[in-house]
Amino acid sequence: MSGAEDIPAHYNDGNRAFLQSFLARGAMKFEDGQKVLAAIFTVQEEKETDPKDVTQADFDSYISAAADAISPYDYEIRSTQHQTTKERIYALVNSVSDPLTQLATTRTADEISYIKRLLDAMFETHNTKRREVMAVTSMQAMEIKVRKGGSRQSDGGEPAQATQSSDRGLTQNETEKLLANLVKETWLERSAEGFYTLSPRALLELRSWLVEAYNDSDDPESWQRIKFCQACKEIVTIGQRCTERECNVRLHNICTAAFWNSRPGKKCPTCETPWIGKAYVGQKAITSTDEYLKGKRRSGGKRKGDAVEAEEEAEAESSNRRRNRRRPVEEKSSQEAEHTPVEDEGEGED
Repeated sequence: MSGAEDIPAHYNDGNRAFLQSFLARGAMKFEDGQKVLAAIFTVQEEKETDPKDVTQADFDSYISAAADAISPYDYEIRSTQHQTTKERIYALVNSVSDPLTQLATTRTADEISYIKRLLDAMFETHNTKRREVMAVTSMQAMEIKVRKGGSRQSDGGEPAQATQSSDRGLTQNETEKLLANLVKETWLERSAEGFYTLSPRALLELRSWLVEAYNDSDDPESWQRIKFCQACKEIVTIGQRCTERECNVRLHNICTAAFWNSRPGKKCPTCETPWIGKAYVGQKAITSTDEYLKGKRRSGGKRKGDAVEAEEEAEAESSNRRRNRRRPVEEKSSQEAEHTPVEDEGEGED
């Protein structure tokens, strides 16, 4: 079937210019669309058009026409609200996900392998029952185990297996360049505190893949790594969580006011645990801790990344101690076992 046959007759050069601009960006806000359409209208009408004169209705009509034009090629335009700014983001995404479309990228095999290890770091290593960060610092993104591999690949399909044997990893310079490009292309966002997180565009594109790769489909009622906002039903990587660790209820910060205004009280809708609003998802799960704040004060607020690293190392060391205590060690005498301190397992379980 020819895609051209499905394009409406009123689809003109202005629509084509808008779609080309969208393709070049990958994601677009209304403010961006106003500037693009103002330039298009200026050419079409042969008089200057101010971006402020472009309405939401104008933008929506061009988005709709672009979506119709690309649908025969298994692409679609989806939108979501930014988790912190509340701006609506429109992104061009694949409507079909299979090994071929996953490989259809300008990235090298080594870069794809690195990106998958980076996602593992975000959604496995730094996403536990105790602390759902779902982000990595600049230092964590540059760690050798992330750059070079050596651990398991993501369970995301055949392309990972195809590149695993030839994966040589990335150098430090190559990693820095790739991270900068991923931010520039709006796949990643980097906060002022130095944390990398998935952008709205990436969350829209990878939504199904993330669930398939990191959630337990055999037991959907158990704690899951990828969770959705109770209000808007989109993925939560920045927001609030229920303080009951086994509960999967999460809320975006931008959704809390409307959600609680529609309910009689601030209790988790699933387990009815009181909702304190200070159990965080995202980088704030780190930056709100005493360890981070103490490290920030010691460094005068300039070495935030170091404070995060120190806090993460302390947590990993504590976790290792707990795991070691749970292992049966035959060499220890019963007297030594009696003097071994016991911690609350619920507090330390990842």
